[in-house]
Amino acid sequence: MSKTAADLIALDETWSTHNYHPLPVVLAEADGAWVTDVDGKRYLDFLAGYSALNFGHRHPALVEAAVAQLGRLTLTSRAFHHDQLGLFCRELAELTGTEMVLPMNSGAEAVESAIKVARKWAYQVKGVPDGTAEIVVAGSNFHGRTTTIVSFSTDDTARADFGPFTPGFQVVKYGDAQALEAALSPRTAAVLIEPVQGEAGVLVPPAGYLREVRELCDANNTLLIVDEIQSGLARTGTLLASEHDGVRADLYTLGKALGGGIMPVSAVVGRRDVLGVLRPGEHGSTFGGNPLACAVGRAVIRLLATGEFQERSRTLGAHLHTRLGELVGHGVAEVRGRGLWAGVEIAPGGRTARELSETLMARGVLCKETHDTTLRIAPPLVIAKDDLDHGIDTIAAALAG
Repeated sequence: MSKTAADLIALDETWSTHNYHPLPVVLAEADGAWVTDVDGKRYLDFLAGYSALNFGHRHPALVEAAVAQLGRLTLTSRAFHHDQLGLFCRELAELTGTEMVLPMNSGAEAVESAIKVARKWAYQVKGVPDGTAEIVVAGSNFHGRTTTIVSFSTDDTARADFGPFTPGFQVVKYGDAQALEAALSPRTAAVLIEPVQGEAGVLVPPAGYLREVRELCDANNTLLIVDEIQSGLARTGTLLASEHDGVRADLYTLGKALGGGIMPVSAVVGRRDVLGVLRPGEHGSTFGGNPLACAVGRAVIRLLATGEFQERSRTLGAHLHTRLGELVGHGVAEVRGRGLWAGVEIAPGGRTARELSETLMARGVLCKETHDTTLRIAPPLVIAKDDLDHGIDTIAAALAG
């Protein structure tokens, strides 16, 4: 006997650790920008797995690549070579204009890996005294939830009761180049920053800020690590969001969309002389760079190489922001973002963003709040313009009551 949505939610609540607060919908099928629950109701996906589903659900080219690889080889561990790894690394490096690739699984693993690489580079190349390297990060950041990463979070929910914390980080205000300059020292290994802060509410920094960060890093022989896990791979209308500012990083962290919504795939990409400090046995991952992940990742790279998804994000993103901007003063205080990515700040005195998310779910559109006042919108890049308008119309109607 099939279980109802209520049955399945009850199972989750009983047996699954309560580290998420999902909307009360149980999804069973999906295609493109649409998902279907266990009762057969369809919803427009306006979240896209926090950018993990940039290409929509079950993109045919990605499913084909996964199925083909499933029939050949799925895992070897890095104890052996396999026929997909080198190709994946070369193609990802060529796509991003970098020189070397360190494949991992989750975004947090990519960030942890970049931190380790930056510290080792600081000791071996920059000459920082052992055990004293510092990394400067921005307040309101989100780079993952490991113990080290939450050590430099400014979100009390992420930090409370998880100490003691990992030392070696300096936190400065996001968007404030003077504060960053004051924090840099001869011990600084790297600056780690998001070109757009997603979890904080899709915050875009002031014009010229990222260029100032790059210049300060150059002047202080300090690495620039740009976290493009949510913002990269066409989400903002360019391959990497940092391209909007004409900035090149020494290391980038990639993830989410790199797995095409099929596999957890992440990577650190960047300069050969930086990633090259790692030697055998110093860092690794059983599943990082596995054949199935590489095959899916290569299919993702082929999609991005056409430029189609960057163009869709630019064109549809401009339409999204124009239409959302019309809601300012009608239940919306501010709209932020780039490309097909927006943070809609709900006007004070109205419903919370969670309450609005629940209203939208009831009306057939799925998106999610971040904090109490911001609705985060990030539809799949494959979304049709009519569907995009339908989602925006539904938000407007929900705000109107």
